[in-house]
Amino acid sequence: MSNDAELTQLEARRGELRGQYLRPPGERESTPGRGIHHAALICSDVERTIQFYQGLLGFPLVELVENRDYAGSSHFFFDLGNRTLLGFFDFPGLGLEPGIEAIGGVQHIAISTPRDRWEQIRDRLDEAGVTYVGPDRGIKESMYLKDPDGIQIELLSDPLMYFGGHQLDE
Repeated sequence: MSNDAELTQLEARRGELRGQYLRPPGERESTPGRGIHHAALICSDVERTIQFYQGLLGFPLVELVENRDYAGSSHFFFDLGNRTLLGFFDFPGLGLEPGIEAIGGVQHIAISTPRDRWEQIRDRLDEAGVTYVGPDRGIKESMYLKDPDGIQIELLSDPLMYFGGHQLDE
């Protein structure tokens, strides 16, 4: 943003959108969803991905099978808690390029962990010499790091449906 007038205009537009679309919890329709079953990402190396998510971060590998849609490709899942999975594919032989932050791409995946487990993960990251950002910028509950393929992960100690200092479902 180049000036205060543009910032004021953007905040005014957000206010209009909140007024038009955001309803208090008691007035919202119930969601038809039960939650995210899994997000499916692409990795370059199955073993390196397992070592990162299970070995370093502590999310158990719960399945590893051949991709039903692409022979020779693996499809595997990590347990993120609350019956939620993080899935990966590898696509050997396709020559895929590393991802970039772009419209329509994933900016980051935020994973909630209890504070004691969050601190254990932070200690493991420190011991392993893994670079992360946070907690800083006034956000004491978040750490941002990249997985071996550059996917940005946010580990935060906030509970689910909590953002900006309050529960979004209350």
